[in-house]
Amino acid sequence: MMTERAAAIRLDQLRLTLGAMSFDFDCRFEAGAITAVVGPSGSGKSTLLNLISGFERPDSGRVLIGDQDVTALAPAGRPVSLVFQDNNLFAHLDLYTNIGLGIHPALRLTAADRQAVSLALDRVGLGGFERRLPGSLSGGERQRAAFARALVRDKPVLLLDEPFAALDPGLRAVMVELLADLHGETGATIVLVSHDPRDV
Repeated sequence: MMTERAAAIRLDQLRLTLGAMSFDFDCRFEAGAITAVVGPSGSGKSTLLNLISGFERPDSGRVLIGDQDVTALAPAGRPVSLVFQDNNLFAHLDLYTNIGLGIHPALRLTAADRQAVSLALDRVGLGGFERRLPGSLSGGERQRAAFARALVRDKPVLLLDEPFAALDPGLRAVMVELLADLHGETGATIVLVSHDPRDV
């Protein structure tokens, strides 16, 4: 599945104050590149992703994706998919429904959408798991499901918040390879944040 044309991300003199902490970002992520941001807990890595995705609004400055100023847009209006550290799957919904929500929040799916859900599950090695609940899956399988949901969203920017933190070394290597394959297929701009230099 080829995504929309990859888009550069520009954080233009962003400032955000959260309690006693102030964060300043002024940087650019190149279109179509994979960029890893590595640092200790509390250094602002997740805050960076939340600013790009719209879950946090800056006190000042701008967020530009491609040629569009998205600073005032809600998360749903931004050309971004975000894979959360805890994979953010709904425990009471099966995988098909969890992934379908990535396409349409009300699950109004066309035949092409339903096929896209099945293809995304196949692509991450979860074909046949459509009716499984997240609680019946291993940590690695849940993370693969989160990747599948990002795939069906088909956005030019993919943000990953500590995507391999809960995985053992063998599964980490498998997921890193999967991410590289997905990047090769989609050409998306990927920003990955982690506390672990092994993820680079």
